Amino acid sequence: MENQELIKSVTEKAQGWLSPAYDEETRKEVQRMLDNEDKTDLIEAFYKDLEFGTGGLRGIMGVGSNRMNIYTVGAATQGLSNYLNKNFKDLKQISVVVGHDCRNNSRLFAEISANIFSANGIKVYLFEDMRPTPEMSFAIRHLGCQSGIILTASHNPKEYNGYKAYWDDGAQVLAPHDKGIIEEVNKVTSASDIKFEGNKELIEIIGENVDSVYLDQVKTVSIDPEVILRNKDMKIVYTPIHGTGMMLIPRALKQWGFENVHTVPEQMVKSGDFPTVVSPNPENAEALTMAVNLAKSLDADLVMASDPDADRVGIACKNDKGEWVLMNGNQTCLMYLYYIITQYTKLGKMTGKEFVVKTIVTTELIKEIANRNNIEMFDCYTGFKWIAREIRLNEGKKKYIGGGEESYGFLAEDFVRDKDAVSACCLIAEVAAWARDNGKTLYELLQDIYLEYGFSKECAINIVKPGKSGAEEIKAMMDNYRANPLKELAGSPVVCVKDFKTLKMTDGEGNVSDLEMPDTSNVLQYFSADGSKVSVRPSGTEPKIKFYIEVKELMHSRADYDAANKRADEKIELVKKSLGL
Repeated sequence: MENQELIKSVTEKAQGWLSPAYDEETRKEVQRMLDNEDKTDLIEAFYKDLEFGTGGLRGIMGVGSNRMNIYTVGAATQGLSNYLNKNFKDLKQISVVVGHDCRNNSRLFAEISANIFSANGIKVYLFEDMRPTPEMSFAIRHLGCQSGIILTASHNPKEYNGYKAYWDDGAQVLAPHDKGIIEEVNKVTSASDIKFEGNKELIEIIGENVDSVYLDQVKTVSIDPEVILRNKDMKIVYTPIHGTGMMLIPRALKQWGFENVHTVPEQMVKSGDFPTVVSPNPENAEALTMAVNLAKSLDADLVMASDPDADRVGIACKNDKGEWVLMNGNQTCLMYLYYIITQYTKLGKMTGKEFVVKTIVTTELIKEIANRNNIEMFDCYTGFKWIAREIRLNEGKKKYIGGGEESYGFLAEDFVRDKDAVSACCLIAEVAAWARDNGKTLYELLQDIYLEYGFSKECAINIVKPGKSGAEEIKAMMDNYRANPLKELAGSPVVCVKDFKTLKMTDGEGNVSDLEMPDTSNVLQYFSADGSKVSVRPSGTEPKIKFYIEVKELMHSRADYDAANKRADEKIELVKKSLGL
């Protein structure tokens, strides 16, 4: 009975897409789904509306209310336009920046969005071609705009596209604007509500005029140019994995003084099909295969890869056996902050007002480094908009010197308000040059950080549950963890449980206290007596539930690194059993 009701509901919704407000190609595809005896495609395309959430839109491209297409993108832009016109009604001219990545349809969606903004009387600065997400964030502030959007699905598979909305501080929208925009988007119920006819006089194409200013600003992130000068011949291999990084990152590295940069030719080809990788995600070893192979042939020192919208960076370096190994996002974040703090201290740049930021699922070693160096550290929710919020709240009072998250994002500056692979690639190259200057490899630098601050190992597990049934399974898993809290992690008793949905923290004795956070979030955290940490959260942008495991081990020397790693791996397997995975 329930299935028949669902088919009836999606059929009614789909029939609304047969009106003349939708183009002929869309109407034909909707009719094909309606006529098909197998209703799977129809249900997946229409069982819900692609939700404009606090992170914007993200979904599979195709026809239907639950897909990324000109109508769902159009509704988002119309709703955002309506909100901007209400919120900034006293401004003589409201303006926005529109950017996009290399994905299929990204340029189309960007141009359609530009037309809709301009049709609503809003001035548009439209990038001439694909550009990194951080540059779009920079442009909002640089051009004095009230908002901006970027068409990207970040590192998702090629079937996906997405739409991220930003506010006048260059950060992704937060309360109260996120909910205000969502309300306006939800009021757009039909294609006939969307103003598709653009006003060309209100659309200005931008490119090099912003690129050069942004790159000059990125250059200011360099802490020790002399170190680069002494190591300018260091061999670096870089790949943009077919994405926006190719537009600026090789140029930025050259501007910083690195003279021996090699790109992966096959991946310097702009393509939304990502033909050389299974997934364009620098978190996956496979995505760096071609870059590592090139590095082997060149006997390079460092490999770097940015994702399609160039906000994340993955790196690889040689270990003590000369083998190429990938660093995870926690490790790169550690190295960035260790370098920044060490160099700022050495150069006498510390004023006592510096602060760093990490997300709650990122390694606790960052807190250890900050505490020992008397630097304030803020813990925030996953997502760079929360790091940007800390920057905004402390602006003019304290100095932001870096922030990152385990998912390969880092930001060393405050003139951008999103993670930035352009500056991060340049900065990790400087860190490698500094290590080399001190007779170390990056790998040895990481080992030395562990020796000084303690060894930890992290493991992220993503369980994908697509579609309507998947969403229900994920909810049931979270409900079960709340109803039956974990008592131990790998045999070590749980001494603290944090539930960010209720904003309550429970200690080992059962005492409950409040968590101070700006909002609730569907995240559970468990901390055990031996320093292990587990975080569980459904993804806000993909059909998956994520588990973040961190375990501590003893490491007495560089020679002990492999043994500590092995013991940590064994402990992680036991933690998985505790979680029922």
